[in-house]
Amino acid sequence: MSSKQDHKVSIRTIRVEDAEAILQIQREVISEHDYFIAVSKEFNKTTEDHQEWIRNILKHERETMLVAEFDGNVVGWIVFRSQERMRMHHTGSFAIMLQKEWRNKGIGKFMIHELLSWAEKHPVIEKVTLGTFSTNTRAIELYKKLGFIEEGRKVREFKFGNGEYVDDVLMYKLVK
Repeated sequence: MSSKQDHKVSIRTIRVEDAEAILQIQREVISEHDYFIAVSKEFNKTTEDHQEWIRNILKHERETMLVAEFDGNVVGWIVFRSQERMRMHHTGSFAIMLQKEWRNKGIGKFMIHELLSWAEKHPVIEKVTLGTFSTNTRAIELYKKLGFIEEGRKVREFKFGNGEYVDDVLMYKLVK
């Protein structure tokens, strides 16, 4: 994959050894306060927690986690988690995180394409969903370009420290 700045980025399945790298990216994104539900002071995950999380995902047949890698360094990740209830096995949601300096280069789009390709080939997965802050307009536009449809909102779902409320925009894409 080539981005606008001719960076060669590859997408691969996560490995347990990536735990520290994805944890660091998650901490960075949380510290920005713009895109993640948790705030820094309540996020206390460890490398060991993430190693266990990765192991569980790798064992689960309806889940996957991919990383974007440049020059041997993980610069982003995307995770797809499925539903545990039998009547919801056909669906799941994803979350995506990229280091700030790697955003707006087409890498997020590339990761989502890879995830959707995985989902389309999966024998059970039919619906891919996500939730995002209504203020994350660039992401919402990307999701729409990739065929996601807004199916609803949780109005005033999140409240920021300054008293500002933000809706949770719920989107989906059918892959079968």
